[in-house]
Amino acid sequence: MGKIAFVFPGQGAQYAGMGKELSEVSAAAAEVFRQAEAIRPGTSAQCFTGSEEELKDTAVTQPCLFTVELAAAAALTEAGIRPQMAAGFSLGELAALTCAGSMSFAQGLAQVCQRGALMQEAALARPAFMAAVVKLSDEAVQEVCAAFQEVYPVNYNCPGQITVAGAMEEKQAFTAAVKAAGGRALPLKVQSGFHSPFMNDASRRFGQTLEGYDFAAPEIGVYANLTGEVYPADIAGTLTRQICSPVLWEKSVRRMAADGADTFIELGPGTTLGGMIRRILPEARIFSAADAKTLEETIREVKAWS
Repeated sequence: MGKIAFVFPGQGAQYAGMGKELSEVSAAAAEVFRQAEAIRPGTSAQCFTGSEEELKDTAVTQPCLFTVELAAAAALTEAGIRPQMAAGFSLGELAALTCAGSMSFAQGLAQVCQRGALMQEAALARPAFMAAVVKLSDEAVQEVCAAFQEVYPVNYNCPGQITVAGAMEEKQAFTAAVKAAGGRALPLKVQSGFHSPFMNDASRRFGQTLEGYDFAAPEIGVYANLTGEVYPADIAGTLTRQICSPVLWEKSVRRMAADGADTFIELGPGTTLGGMIRRILPEARIFSAADAKTLEETIREVKAWS
């Protein structure tokens, strides 16, 4: 068996009731929620009983997702399953760094709360659209985007799928241009243009908040959205630029595979990352830990492979 990689999803993976079963079947996961409550009261209630609408608020989504993802990681670690490397998609990158020991859970949650609030402010200040473009090559999507003043390729997800962010007034024309090029633009349920120049102010202000934190070197390799490579020494600078820069997810996954990863476990709600990884690396073993059932299955299967 090769190396195990933990991967942590980003905004959009959330759902009502997430994390509740993990807290019921794992003492380690329950402890993560206890810590979150001490720092940010109400987090557990928002995860366990909050509405879908409440969880769409970026300032709520990010700390809740972060907590659920770290609870899932704690549950697997409690069962003796530990990663040799990690990566996270957008918000998930902070969970990956926390899992890797670069910061404490308390520090990570505080940063996520600040990040979510700043990105929410940016979303309200300048509404934008995001869409997943499918059935076109990366180069074709970039060419279509270049014809518009404020439409940007932002998430390089997997072969045949790139997410774009753009000005609302260009949405209709962009969608038509994608169709004319032979692709489809599938709108995403988000509030703004993440990982694009629409987030420049949020990025700048987040960088200022990070000046008050000390980061330790990760205990395992963490792969950065910004470069697709192992995190550099400048963790604060990389996290700052990540907010307004494209997510190089496909490159990150391929680099992890080149560095020995053949087993990927998606921590927290959803299976979106697993689906992307399957398209990037059809031969990879892919598992998830989102609830009691998937946690149990993953523990059993991974231990059987070990």
